[in-house]
Amino acid sequence: MPGPLVECVPNFSEGRNRETIDALRAALLSVPGVRVLDVQTDTSHNRSVFTFVAAPGPAVEAAFRAMCVATERIDLTGHRGEHPRMGATDVVPFVPVQGVTMDDCVALARQLAQRAAADLEIPIYLYARAATRPERERLPDVRKGEFEGLRERLGRDPAADPDFGPRRIHPTAGATAIGARPFLVAFNVYLDTPDVTIAKEIAKRIRTSGGGLPAVQASGFAVDGRAQVSMNLLDIDETPPVTVVGEIEREAQKRGVTVVKSEIVGLIPERALLGTAADRLKLVDPAAHLLEAKIREAEGPTLDGFLEELASAAPVPGGGSAAALAGTLAGALVAMVARLTIGRAAYAAAQPRIREILAAAEALRTELRRLVDEDAAAYTRVSAAYKLPKDAPGRTVAIDTALLGAAQPPLTTARAAARLIALATEIGGTGNKSARSDALVAEALAHAALAGALENVRVNVAALSEPARGKELVLEAERLSAPP
Repeated sequence: MPGPLVECVPNFSEGRNRETIDALRAALLSVPGVRVLDVQTDTSHNRSVFTFVAAPGPAVEAAFRAMCVATERIDLTGHRGEHPRMGATDVVPFVPVQGVTMDDCVALARQLAQRAAADLEIPIYLYARAATRPERERLPDVRKGEFEGLRERLGRDPAADPDFGPRRIHPTAGATAIGARPFLVAFNVYLDTPDVTIAKEIAKRIRTSGGGLPAVQASGFAVDGRAQVSMNLLDIDETPPVTVVGEIEREAQKRGVTVVKSEIVGLIPERALLGTAADRLKLVDPAAHLLEAKIREAEGPTLDGFLEELASAAPVPGGGSAAALAGTLAGALVAMVARLTIGRAAYAAAQPRIREILAAAEALRTELRRLVDEDAAAYTRVSAAYKLPKDAPGRTVAIDTALLGAAQPPLTTARAAARLIALATEIGGTGNKSARSDALVAEALAHAALAGALENVRVNVAALSEPARGKELVLEAERLSAPP
């Protein structure tokens, strides 16, 4: 059975600085088990929306690490953008996906809120299903006045007191809303006019608070020279996007304008775009926004599917990927033995070291799983280089470059496998004796991964026009393989 899965959609007040956006993504991916499904950046709104899925614990850890990066790198005193904001990390919602309840997500929101408030000294507001006050259920009400307005109110107006953290604004990172909610679709519709007053009028007519459509929040903005109706669709089953577009079209027609296009910020469940809905919404690339498809893509092929590919006549995946997979299995077994040891009174003295072994094994397992795919991708580039016409200028250089690139994943696999051999040997002697056979299997698999990786380094280097160029790669792999 698949394990519990939570979706988290943190919004950061940065849509222009690529280094910061990349740092935020790296922070999320630094937590094993986190899969980033989508990143939407908007320079006009000066905002980035990340969508990732993970088990509950890793989801909280990843969100916190990204909040640390945002706090360090984003300064709201110099931030300008179309979208309202009150924090460097503006909002962090948790959404149940599978094997998780809304109450579970409320608990995750509170856990993250307490930690961020204490460690980062940021005032935190709980919103949506996690709200502690009715007036904080709606995000626009929480964010009213934005960073500048909240800066003046905090500490003076008791109604502005946060749920966690100081009664003062963070000088550069502002404040953050953290909550739990059902699946929400951030949805924008563009009109063929630069007149933002029309977008504001239509937004007022269609939003729930104005007596319009159920479960719709809407505002009007000017974006890239066009009027935009920007919305949050809080319940796509009650009010699907196609209904929203139809209503906007009717209101626009009354004002002598038309709908040019719509866009989704982030992901959307497949059911909202099935049938004629995609055409009706005038989306250019609906498939790029399907939530379930992104999850399937991130999870990768099943083990049975991978084995079928490995057994086929296709050269990819091949031995390098198989070696990395053997290493991944070794890492998983070391982690299992560690978990079977942690908390056992008989092994109390070894607990600190066992926890270190567990952390190292999990990191290596994650790295080796990535190398399964990287090795296949590297060999695909080698094949493409060999397919260049024989008389193509630079063909030899292209082949050599691809071959050197293809030697890197197995060399990295060899490094990781060598570390796992040491970890498996150590935990076999200090870990739970009932799992000693598992540690021995882990050690054997790590040795197989190392031997296979070494062979793949040798093969790629030997195929170079000047094999001496890759001599150091082979020597390093051989040193890793040498008996201690």
